[in-house]
Amino acid sequence: MSPRLKIAAACLVMIGAAGYAGYRFGVSQGIPAMPGKPDTSAMAKGGDIDPQTGKKILYWHDPMVPGQRFDKPGKSPFMDMQLVPVYAEADDAGSGGVTIDSRVSQNLGIRTAEVRSAHIASVLEAPGNVAIDERSIHVIQARTTAFVQHVGVRATLDPVRQGQTLVSLYSPDWVAAQEEYLAVARLPSTIQGDLVGAAKARMLQAGMTPGQADAVARSGKLQTGQGIASPLDGVVTEIAVREGMTVTPGMTLFRLADLGQVWVIAEVPEAQARAIAPGQAATVSATAAPELVTGKVDAILPDVNPATRTIKVRIVLPNKQRRLVPGMFANVRFDSGERQDVLQVPSEAVIRTGQRNIVIVDAGPQGYVSTEIRTGHEAEGMTEVLSGLRAGQKIVVSGQFLIDSEASLRGTSQRLASPAAASAPAAAAQAHEGTGRIESVNAGGLTISHGPIPSAQWGRMTMDFATHDAALLKGLKPGDRIRFQFRLDQDGAATLSSVQPTGAGGGKP
Repeated sequence: MSPRLKIAAACLVMIGAAGYAGYRFGVSQGIPAMPGKPDTSAMAKGGDIDPQTGKKILYWHDPMVPGQRFDKPGKSPFMDMQLVPVYAEADDAGSGGVTIDSRVSQNLGIRTAEVRSAHIASVLEAPGNVAIDERSIHVIQARTTAFVQHVGVRATLDPVRQGQTLVSLYSPDWVAAQEEYLAVARLPSTIQGDLVGAAKARMLQAGMTPGQADAVARSGKLQTGQGIASPLDGVVTEIAVREGMTVTPGMTLFRLADLGQVWVIAEVPEAQARAIAPGQAATVSATAAPELVTGKVDAILPDVNPATRTIKVRIVLPNKQRRLVPGMFANVRFDSGERQDVLQVPSEAVIRTGQRNIVIVDAGPQGYVSTEIRTGHEAEGMTEVLSGLRAGQKIVVSGQFLIDSEASLRGTSQRLASPAAASAPAAAAQAHEGTGRIESVNAGGLTISHGPIPSAQWGRMTMDFATHDAALLKGLKPGDRIRFQFRLDQDGAATLSSVQPTGAGGGKP
């Protein structure tokens, strides 16, 4: 090799060595190896502004142990990782409202409405069903032993008119009573005396109606087949007789119901039943009868449905056109006529959980806040607010379930972190014990590689332990096996309370 090449090679070696030495010096002094933003996190402390994010740093923590906080950055004493800063925005979001960007709010279709004080009618709406007015039911029974000759109605729910023959009977007792009356009626008037009246009473005693007895007296002929007529306009709800049957006294032949007046049985929530009283007006609408029908509350029945927690309220309703039939669904509206100034919100804004009523309040800079309210009457799409809100506040009426879900997720994260935070004072008061090996000894404490410590929920790791008593460190050196006790302060820092050597073979971590 020529002298020039040797000199050039030596220069290159010297330049490379100088560059490497400068690089090592820069790394050891915390100077970034590459151009860019300087790393100032090592110099920051709690309360400072992070120059990289522009956010205020509250503290540092280990994400795996979020309940323990540190006032400066560094390596986690629990895991082989660096501590992570926690910023003010993140902390506020966990304890305050849910903040959503305005553009995202628009995309989600979030709408708000103002809480207002206005007139609201004391109206309660409840579902109901049309039922037969049981007071209108008529029972047709046999009054004597007879044979069925003809049945005028053959199916239940067949309509009947007043005076329509339901069944024709042949009764030997009736025939005998008629023959006795006709025989007396043929006697001379001077002999009849009171016999005619007694013979007519005999027909009534046999079970004939006054009309049937009068028909025999007018015609003067024997009526072998006697019919039983309907006493009302209505429907047949029960038929217990067929042609050719033999009936006995007291046997039920038919049940009839008058639909000129019906009942509506409304299911009212038990918490709102106190606003209803007998005699109160009620308006009923049904699909088959679109026009409103007004009735009156007849009774509040002592019957609570255990599944729906509703009380039955009976309303008497006129049904002259017979449009309302039993079993039909109806909507009942109870209106007391009283109106008063109350706070009210759109009913769609209320989230009903079964145990609580919640609305999402737009708190401006604080975000969307979940607020529990107590509700009253509900009418025309508006709900009365008894407590929890004030006039002028804005509440979310659309998209509130998305906001509530986000709040629940943040609340869950906070609850997951809170046991560790809540356990810090308890852990600080508790003494923990472990075994391990001393890695280094310094004036402020020991660096110990220890095994699992179940009482502190720690696994195997190497970490620093401080001490306030320098006498505990006397005679200790790296490599010693020890058994030690310590306590945790509120920040999670471990402080030794006793250290005992266990010998070369004991205390393996």
